[in-house]
Amino acid sequence: MKHVDILIVGAGIAGLRTLYSLRKDGFDVRVVEASDELGGVWNHNRYPGARCDVESYDYSYSFSPELEQEWTWTERYPRQPEILSYLNHVADRFDLRRDITFNARVASADYDEVGAKWVVAFEDGAAMTCRRLILCLGQLSAPKTPEYPGQELFRGETIVSALWPRRDVDFRGKRVGIIGTGSSGMQMTPVIAETAERVTVFQRTANYSVPAANAPLTADEIRDVKAHYAERREMTRNSPTGLGFQPGKVKTLDVDPDERERVFEAAYNRYGFGFALAYPDILLDPEANAVASDFLRRKIGERVSDPEVRAKLLPVTHGFGTRRPTVDSGYFEAFNRDNVDLADIREAPITEFTETGIRTTEKDYPLDLIIYATGFDALTGALLKPRITGRDGQTLKEKWAQGPITQLGLGTAGFPNLIIVGGPGSPTVLSNVMVSTELQVDWLTELLKTLRDEEIAEIEVTPEAEQAWNAHVAERVSETLYMTADSFYNGGEVKGKPRVFMPYSGGVRHYRRLLEKCAADGYAGFALRKAPLAKTAEVQDAR
Repeated sequence: MKHVDILIVGAGIAGLRTLYSLRKDGFDVRVVEASDELGGVWNHNRYPGARCDVESYDYSYSFSPELEQEWTWTERYPRQPEILSYLNHVADRFDLRRDITFNARVASADYDEVGAKWVVAFEDGAAMTCRRLILCLGQLSAPKTPEYPGQELFRGETIVSALWPRRDVDFRGKRVGIIGTGSSGMQMTPVIAETAERVTVFQRTANYSVPAANAPLTADEIRDVKAHYAERREMTRNSPTGLGFQPGKVKTLDVDPDERERVFEAAYNRYGFGFALAYPDILLDPEANAVASDFLRRKIGERVSDPEVRAKLLPVTHGFGTRRPTVDSGYFEAFNRDNVDLADIREAPITEFTETGIRTTEKDYPLDLIIYATGFDALTGALLKPRITGRDGQTLKEKWAQGPITQLGLGTAGFPNLIIVGGPGSPTVLSNVMVSTELQVDWLTELLKTLRDEEIAEIEVTPEAEQAWNAHVAERVSETLYMTADSFYNGGEVKGKPRVFMPYSGGVRHYRRLLEKCAADGYAGFALRKAPLAKTAEVQDAR
């Protein structure tokens, strides 16, 4: 059975960065990827209109000044093909493919307590062992599909947006149903509406969105970014979100209403997702949030002509930002087209699929194509898909039955030599994932060098540390409004999932300082053993 020192699962943004860093420092490392291509979420989410909601120059790796100067982005908010091209360029530029095994989907990983190693089995029957197992599976990589009576009866085509086929999907002359109004649904609707005969959007929850204000990057903008990349990177690392700008310092209600309107207007027309940072208390104070939410509802209303449709599109069940806000390019304006309809399935729920479409309590919708833009089993879904078994036969699914529990989002007690990048308990989806990923990868690279230098056989989170960290995560989120709405942040969008807030809301800057303190304190919260705990116990028993 083949053995490597370090096995990385996943060849997306985190997996590629981890491979580069560890190989550069001389580790014996291998990446396994379930797909036949790299790119993670940007490999699979190929739906029309798929686009990042972080500015392109900030949604890029910072480890190579040469790479920064070589690569030139074309738009402020990059589309999926450009991001995938960038990731492939990185893989080619640094010769990463030679250490990636494609079409290798992990079925199980079992910890050998005596040998202090992981035994990893794949769905094709192959297996290998490794000393350290690093999971880079992504936060939004396990699509969820709702279940409705009669789905198998529908004679048309169905597509899951997060598993979009690698072929041109022709919408001409077709009646298309889109279920879901998160980022995917909002991005694809105006694009599909340009060619489809009719588009019906099935909306359960009206969502806030801010215009992307996307545009091609000018030569002057590109020159300016490349000339000041170092300063820009420093700014993102020292921001709460990993975005290229800082939140305002004056509270929402402490300014004159006219001044607040000017600030909101400027943020609305330029900052995209960063509208949430127009004032520092928008996600902390209910009154401040209500003011911001009212402003956004007013702006949405200005974009929709039909008063009945407008009323249904206004978000009233939650405050802005308590569910992940989106940026869009013409979503609300799409409903001004004659060929776009809105089906409010909170008011008139879907009762069943038929051979020819979807039936709600109100009417039948004849359809040729149904798209599930229904999101993901976020943060834990991909981690719990393979059977991962730690000490005493306990699986990760059993360990996290009441919700994920980690130390700094990087590991969990009872699962030695297992490291998670972008796991629950880290900033992840509340940040520019590029920045928070690189923070973690740089930190764990130094950790692994320490383990190698000190000949540490086994590293394991302590139960006390993960309890303390989970309490800290809960304490920080209690200062916010995130738990006032059901969202993928807290498991509220997956039936039966524990309702626990999963990402860390303390911000990228503070998280970085906590990582630095953990390392400075000798990797506090982690037990570092020169001999496996099982072998130590055997020796003690023999005595």
